Amino acid sequence: MKSLGRHLLVEYYNCDPKVLMDVGRIEDILVGAAKKAKAHIVDVVFHSFNPHGISGVVVIEESHLTIHTWPEHGFASVDIYTCGKSVDPWSAYQYMLKELKAKHATSMEMKRGVLNTKSRLKSRSFITV
Repeated sequence: MKSLGRHLLVEYYNCDPKVLMDVGRIEDILVGAAKKAKAHIVDVVFHSFNPHGISGVVVIEESHLTIHTWPEHGFASVDIYTCGKSVDPWSAYQYMLKELKAKHATSMEMKRGVLNTKSRLKSRSFITV
């Protein structure tokens, strides 16, 4: 199935809380992940919350990588969205798994911009919790 992009929705569990609280380290990890994926970095923005937690984005020419950390739970939520064929989102995933020192992770890949489907206007997807 042809698509314009690939979007990984990732959750990293039992990460090192010290890493998840260090905004400089988290920024280095996401920038490193973008480089491992062979993406072209455009901009980087990170924010630390009080008393803990970090949100950040690495904007790449091919889309973006984002992270939200919960050090008190050893948890990080990550999106890796890439467009084109030159960037490998799974290499970014593997790099972050190692660098966050996660003991467990879940991931889901979504194809974005699927254009060759005749019924795309009639289909609807809903997820309820």
